[in-house]
Amino acid sequence: MSKKGVSAEEKRTRLLQLFYEKGECFQLKELEKIAPKEKGIVAGSVKEVLQNLVENGLVDTDKIGTSIYYWAFPSKAFTLRKNQMQKLKQNTEETINKLKAMEDALQAVKNTNDDNSYANILEELNDKEMELSALKNQLKHYEENDPVKFKEMLDKTEELKNAANRWTDNVFAVKSWCKKKFLMEDAVLNKQFGISDEFDYVD
Repeated sequence: MSKKGVSAEEKRTRLLQLFYEKGECFQLKELEKIAPKEKGIVAGSVKEVLQNLVENGLVDTDKIGTSIYYWAFPSKAFTLRKNQMQKLKQNTEETINKLKAMEDALQAVKNTNDDNSYANILEELNDKEMELSALKNQLKHYEENDPVKFKEMLDKTEELKNAANRWTDNVFAVKSWCKKKFLMEDAVLNKQFGISDEFDYVD
């Protein structure tokens, strides 16, 4: 039964969990039946939530024959969030360094009593402070990937590995089904799904 007041972020999280837990490919109509029962997501909002996940690279999609299928790798979301966190930290460090340089320049201008230069640097300094504040807010948004939380995520590596291998089982099963259903060659299926020739179970 669906619940009222579920936020958009919570819907995305729940739908993504559904992919990880099932380890299968789905069509939209299938998700619209399963998601309300198992994850409390209103059927009418499944398409919008799914599209958001696709746009953010967390869910993959492709057309096979006349049908569109959706799937998600547990490890992909983990890697994506890790990269986002690293990029945000790098941007923050760069902004902090720029801010420090501006503060040094500001102090130098104060010492020369150059009012015009002081005003210009003060304005730029304020801009950098706003940029830093925005980056810190972004970091807060990804706080689940901070050093402490990140360790907790690493502790769940085994769980993610099992989920990934369960997905691998299903990939091979779906490929086998597609070969029979659509008479498609293995190489064509790999290209359709974006699967490399080295695709295999996670050790």
